[in-house]
Amino acid sequence: MTDTTTFDEPTDEQSPGAVVLASGGMDSATAAYEARERGYDLYLLHTSYGQRTEGKEYECARALAEELDAEEFLRVETSHLARIGGSSLTDDEIDVEDAADTDDEEIPDTYVPFRNANLLAMAVSYAETNDCEAIFIGAHSEDFSGYPDCRPAFFEAFQGVVDAGTKPDTEIEIAAPFAELSKTDIADLGRDLGVPYELTWSCYREEAPACGTCDACAYRLEAFQRVGVRDPIEYERRPEYAD
Repeated sequence: MTDTTTFDEPTDEQSPGAVVLASGGMDSATAAYEARERGYDLYLLHTSYGQRTEGKEYECARALAEELDAEEFLRVETSHLARIGGSSLTDDEIDVEDAADTDDEEIPDTYVPFRNANLLAMAVSYAETNDCEAIFIGAHSEDFSGYPDCRPAFFEAFQGVVDAGTKPDTEIEIAAPFAELSKTDIADLGRDLGVPYELTWSCYREEAPACGTCDACAYRLEAFQRVGVRDPIEYERRPEYAD
């Protein structure tokens, strides 16, 4: 099932296009604003794959597309990742654990096996169809410590797949602009870019309010605290350091 919305009519003098993998979270939102800052027209691709908070993530991704006046917003609903399972994000029988140590390098149970390869494959199809020159993904250094498909080596390898598997005249760059940055760096950059973080969602466990205790909430709250900004979304349990 797809949901496609066109926000702008094409013109004869358009800037180069970029597909942004828009999860609805703060990293992908910042990646979208970074792509716009670099002069790209935006095509936002949002995928619902059975994750616990897919309704809220879709709401945020769509609101972001409207805020950015994107060329197009495409939502694709897939079920295969949920049916395959193996992650607490998609399997109701696996509990989302509370954050214990944000410096822990063990692969967490929230890892969705090979998810980014699935998402990037759809993004390449979308980009090639619309003559886009880049695909932006918001993965960063704290992601790839726990998620193997967020590592720079993965994106470099996938670039080779794109180059080998598209038309000869197609040139699409896999852009992971935050690969060497931390979540705090992203929050700091997003503040400068004017990212409306109130329109984003990071919680793995709940759609409203955010739980405040899962890994995603912990990383997000710490990032805002370190840049001296109060996170604008509501939390069921907001740590004292984040007030």
